[in-house]
Amino acid sequence: MSGHAPTLKLHEVLCFERPVTLRLPFRFGAATVTQCPQAFVRVHAEVDGRIVEGATAELMVPKWFDKQPALSHAQNFEQLRLALRLAAEAYLAAGTAPSAWALSSRAGAEAHREGAQQGLPRLAAQFGPAQLDKAVADAVLRAVGRDWCAALPDGVLGDPWSGRLPRRRPVSVALRHTVGLADRLRDDEAGPSPDDGLPATLQAALRSQGLTHFKLKLCGQADADVARLTAIAAVLEGGAAGADWRVTLDGNESFADADTLARAWARLCAEPALAGLLARTLLLEQPLPRAVTLQTPLQGLGLTVPVIIDEADDHPAAFETGLALGYQGVSSKACKGLYRSLQHAALCAERPGLLHSGEDLTCQAGLAVQQDTLMAASLGITHIERNGHHYVNGFGVAPAAEAEAFASAHAGFYDAGTRRLAVRGGRLDLTSLHVAGFGSAVHPQWTSLQPLD
Repeated sequence: MSGHAPTLKLHEVLCFERPVTLRLPFRFGAATVTQCPQAFVRVHAEVDGRIVEGATAELMVPKWFDKQPALSHAQNFEQLRLALRLAAEAYLAAGTAPSAWALSSRAGAEAHREGAQQGLPRLAAQFGPAQLDKAVADAVLRAVGRDWCAALPDGVLGDPWSGRLPRRRPVSVALRHTVGLADRLRDDEAGPSPDDGLPATLQAALRSQGLTHFKLKLCGQADADVARLTAIAAVLEGGAAGADWRVTLDGNESFADADTLARAWARLCAEPALAGLLARTLLLEQPLPRAVTLQTPLQGLGLTVPVIIDEADDHPAAFETGLALGYQGVSSKACKGLYRSLQHAALCAERPGLLHSGEDLTCQAGLAVQQDTLMAASLGITHIERNGHHYVNGFGVAPAAEAEAFASAHAGFYDAGTRRLAVRGGRLDLTSLHVAGFGSAVHPQWTSLQPLD
């Protein structure tokens, strides 16, 4: 690996949040989300003797990091707040580190251990270090005056994977549109229809955004899934999606065990109306609960599409373990950590045929969606699920001046008039994200945010 990984020390870590209200209910698995907070992290770091600011953001989605039905959404939020507090303490206490990766290896591991000791599931415990790592990366890149794609292969973060990846500077990426379990499909269906100018149905999104890739949520009940997918297929096959549309299916851990999954898949394959959709299906994501995923071989289940892990990717060895059981890929999500994505990308680059899929945690306009989209595209991911723009109206309650600053600095990625994510021909324009720092030329209005504590 060439290049210089600067030393750094954190002098301040500030955590904030902002309320987010969804314009449409987002139902996935057994959860329906209508509102939740977005977390923000701001760091002041001394990088090779220079004080710089770095920042990131991520939605604190309930019932994904920990799906225990006994926990309320409010309890899920507090789990993630705890993970952020523990990470802030560990990263501040770590002192000077020889690189951003070294800081993560030391402080991130300590925060994760402490989180586990306090009862956090591994995914929830990782949330704090994942946010600190993104904010630190932003600070380092700003300090050296380089953008993510230019600096990453030169080893600026000091990690062991970046130098093994091809150099890429993507100018666009295909957006994969999420169809949640509560989403309306046709314009004539009854259901919520916000008067905000954004598509309220799958048909409307097809008309206005030129979509070609879709992520379809499954509920884990064979009859209901057959009926839902048949209705979706009828809309997509109606012609609005073009001739070369593709889908992915997301189980969200909703199939209880291997036998349930095998029977449900056989039921889907036996339905003539689904033959066309299944022929265009690229992968099946996380069908089994994370607790049994890495103990359950897939061989012999009759699955006819590649299967990847998502929620089960909660520790560094998960992907390799899954591969031995018949899984063929893994998701990239910034909420699981940028170094986790780099590690997986390096493995996929060395083993052709493995899938590295770009998925979403309802990334909101601004830092979250810009950083996660740029990271995924830079790793060779050609289509990425983006649902934050669909379930939330633009920048939500952010001050108008903040929304305007982001939209002006990243023209093309956002629509200049509406300040919403600009989806043209089913694609996102990434050109403006190639700026010094991690995918953003501006930061939020910090005074408009509520301190986490």
